[in-house]
Formats: sequence, C-alpha cells, structure tokens
Amino acid sequence: MTQDVEMKDLPAPSNPAPSTGSSTFQKLTEINLLIETGAYAREVRRISRAVRLTIALRRKLKASLISAFLNNVLVLGSEAYVRLSSYLPKEDEHDMEVDTATSAIQTPVKHPLPEVEMYCYLLVLIYLIDQKKYSEAKACALASIARLKNLNRRTVDVLASRLFFYYSLSYELTGDLAEIRGDLLALHRIATLRRDELGQETLLNLLLRNYLHYNLYDQAEKLRSKAPRFEAHSNQQFCRYLFYLGKIRTIQLEYTDAKESLLQAARKAPVAALGFRVQCNKWAVIVRLLLGEIPERTVFMQKGMEKALRPYFELTNAVRIGDLELFRSVAEKFSSTFTSDRTHNLIVRLRHNVIRTGLRNISISYSRISLPDVAKKLRLDSPNPVADAESIISKAIRDGAIDATVDHANGWMVSKETGDIYSTNEPQVAFNSRIAFCLNMHNEAVRALRFPPNSHKEKESADKRRERQQQEQELAKHIAEEDDDEF
Repeated sequence: MTQDVEMKDLPAPSNPAPSTGSSTFQKLTEINLLIETGAYAREVRRISRAVRLTIALRRKLKASLISAFLNNVLVLGSEAYVRLSSYLPKEDEHDMEVDTATSAIQTPVKHPLPEVEMYCYLLVLIYLIDQKKYSEAKACALASIARLKNLNRRTVDVLASRLFFYYSLSYELTGDLAEIRGDLLALHRIATLRRDELGQETLLNLLLRNYLHYNLYDQAEKLRSKAPRFEAHSNQQFCRYLFYLGKIRTIQLEYTDAKESLLQAARKAPVAALGFRVQCNKWAVIVRLLLGEIPERTVFMQKGMEKALRPYFELTNAVRIGDLELFRSVAEKFSSTFTSDRTHNLIVRLRHNVIRTGLRNISISYSRISLPDVAKKLRLDSPNPVADAESIISKAIRDGAIDATVDHANGWMVSKETGDIYSTNEPQVAFNSRIAFCLNMHNEAVRALRFPPNSHKEKESADKRRERQQQEQELAKHIAEEDDDEF
C-alpha cells in the first residue's frame, strides 16, 4: 500500500500553464477522491466539502468534461452510465481531445460507491439546469430520486439534500411545482423514518416554498407546526426556514414575530446570497412599517441593494411623512414591482398606518384643530370626510397612538401637552429589546461553537498519559525496525 501511495502523480499540478479543461477535470477527480475517502471513513464533512467545491466549479462544467468524468468513475455500460450519458449532448471531437487525454491516465473503478453514483447524478443535473434544458433535468431528477429511495446511508444525506433541492427547482422552472407536492411529502416521511435530519430540513423548506408559491399559507403553517424541529445542521436551510416563517407570520398579522424572523434570516444569510438578502429586507421593511416603525436610511443604502430597494425607500418616505396622496402615487408607480414581490396586499394594509402617522404629526403640531381641517390635511377622499376623520381620531386615541381628546360639540381635536418621554416606560422597553437581542445573539454564537469530541468526559490522569505515550513510542520503534528489515 505504501508503494501505491508513493507512485501517485503528485507533481502534476506544478506543470506550467495547464489547460482549463484538464485542470477542471483534475479538480473533479480530486473531488471524487474526497467523496470516496469520506464514504469509507464515514465522515460527512468531507462530502459536504466536495459539494462546496463542486458549486465553485459550476461555471466551468461542459458536456465533454462531464462525459470524461463519467467514463472515469462509472462502469461503462452500467445502468447509471447509460442513463446519465443519454442526457448529455455530443460535443465536437476537438472538445473531447483534452478531456480524453486527461482521463486516459485514470483507471475506471469496477464497483463505484453509491456516493459517487449520486454525485454523478448531481453533476449532470446541475449542468442541465444551467443549460436551461429543463425537460432533461426533470427526467434526471426523477431518476436520481428513485435511486435515492433505495439508499439508506448517512454519507449520502448531503448529496441527497442537494438533489432534493434541484429536483424541486427543475419543476419550479417549468411551472409544474404542484405536481411534486405529494412526492416531497413522501420523501419527508422517509427522511424522518431514517433520521436524516439534513434531508428533513431541506424537504421542509421545499414544502413550505411549494405551499407559499400557491398562497397556501394555512397549509404551510399546519405543516410547519407539526413537523419535528431539531438543531439546525445547515445555516442556509435555517435561513430559508426563517424567511418562510417570517412570511407566514406576516400574513397571519403576527408582525412582531415576523420582524424577528426576517431580520434574523437577513443577518444569518451568506454575503454572496445577495438576492436572498434583498427579499428578506423587502419583507422586513414592510413589516416594520406595519408595526409603526420607520426603517433607517442605511437599510436602503446597503451595497448592491440600492436599486432593488428603491421602491420601498420611496414607500417608506411616504409613510414617514404621512402623506396619503404621495402614498397612492408610489403604490401606483411601482405596482408591478410590488406584485412580482408578492407584497402588494401588505402595502394595501399600510394605508391605515399612513393616515395614523399623518394624524400623529398633526396632533404634535397643533394644540387644537377642527375636524374639517384634519380631513383636509389627511387628504381623505371619502364621501363624508369629516365623519371619517372623527372616526379615525377616536380609534387612534383608543389605541394610544395620539394623546388627545375630541370635542364633539365644537368639532375640534384638542391635543394634550407632550410630557417628558423619560418619565414613561418607553426607554425601558427600548433598552429591554436591545438587551434581549444581544443575549439572543450571544446564545446562538455559543450554540454554533464546535467542541472537540469527548470533551465532556474526564481528562486522563498523568500516569495514564505517560503510559499511553510510552506505548506509542514502543509501537513506533517496532514499526521502524520492521521497515528497516524490509529494506
């Protein structure tokens, strides 16, 4: 075994100016070796690393490169090889020269591991989706899912979760997402029985996305509340779960919980996931406006988000001023954007907040003002604006939004003098929310720490440690003497 390791072609990466195809093929070969090592050692982290390395190579994948890789790792003529090769288009002979010459050095394995086979499915599926060949991608995804149902290995779980994701994505891109809802539920049940927690996380998010795509918020909440919850294994899946939870809570008028979930999802999301963070910020801005808060300007000035958040910035400005006419014009101007973001129904709810904000500004500016003037300043377009203004003022006083009284006899709104805010409980509530946020962040950071295995057990004594070190030295000396004898 020692001679085989020494005879590996290690100086290959140091060759000057390797071609793009050969270098990519070499990286795929290294990824395959990493998967095999993880499968034999039952180390899931190696397979997770292989998936991350594959995503980095995504733009360099070509049909000829994948065909050469399949020739290298799969048995020629096997069912998996024939099926996967049928999805790949035939390339020109010139494109095949580099990859064929590179793969000729390798020796095909006779019995590929299930992990390697599923990785080949994942590689072909990613290529088909990137090439927008959605019908072939759906067929490849179906074949991979059928094969996964017969595999119950924990080292396959990472690859299975990625296959589940692309399986749902291929159907979503063709508008057939409702067709696989039953299959996703069955896969979630299988993952639960097999205690595949990463698969459960991924499938739960896919099911929530499936329900929310068709505005089935009640069914999504029922599934979410009854699905088993455990420690998050993937930060990306946890961020998606928080985002879907925030959307469900927003529709259910639970704005405080929705705000916490959406802001946490935006904070935990990777920096590279710009589109996801933009969506989180859009919904978070709407939720904060519905809560009566005004987001800071820095929220809309984040790098790469200025253009996408521009409609929501103008909407926030209209709500901050309390101008109902400006609010209507912004809603009409960006109606297509709000409809595509699925936030149009939430913006309709904001009309009451705009009126309340304008009324609060009026109560601060005037100690006494007539109801017709209030209706005129709020720009109410109802048949009886004075009666509507009186109703709005009464409701705002009851909810505690303004500190004023209504003189029905004279038709006036009389504002009370604003007292010292530090004599109320508002500063205490603000500090309490900030302290709770910091404590929650600290607890999450502690839970995310990685500790060495068996660190909770008792440490070995000094005598046992000396005895173990002595045995290791004797064993090393014995092995060295055997090596000398062999030479």
